[in-house]
Amino acid sequence: MNTLTMALFHPNLLPTFNSIKLKPFSRPHVPPPTPARFRLSASAITEDAPPQPEKLGVVVKPTEKPRLVLKFIWMEKNIGIALDQMIPGHGSIPLSPYYFWPRKDAWEELKELLESKPWISQKQMIILLNQATDIINLWQQSGGNLS
Repeated sequence: MNTLTMALFHPNLLPTFNSIKLKPFSRPHVPPPTPARFRLSASAITEDAPPQPEKLGVVVKPTEKPRLVLKFIWMEKNIGIALDQMIPGHGSIPLSPYYFWPRKDAWEELKELLESKPWISQKQMIILLNQATDIINLWQQSGGNLS
């Protein structure tokens, strides 16, 4: 059995290091480098006034506003129109079912939905209805073909 194995079983048999003398180690204290934005210039420090802490600013990234988006299902015999609210960083929230034209008057149904939402401005409503009109006209002109 080797010494290490014996030491595991007999703690009194561990080697001692009495002959090694350790000298105290003293290293001069050097402060870590300070980033330039936290340094005070010599002219800013006076003997009369205590140093003032530097004011730090916080940059807040402006969040994008939620936006309204029309979604379409383009088919040969019908076109579906739906309204979603896109929340940046979170995804979309459906605000309506798909309204299918020409089965029903999808434009009129979309208009009624937009009017029922008081938080949607008149300007947004006009823009969305004009976009829906443009897509429906494009669908009609193409005869339901995407090419």
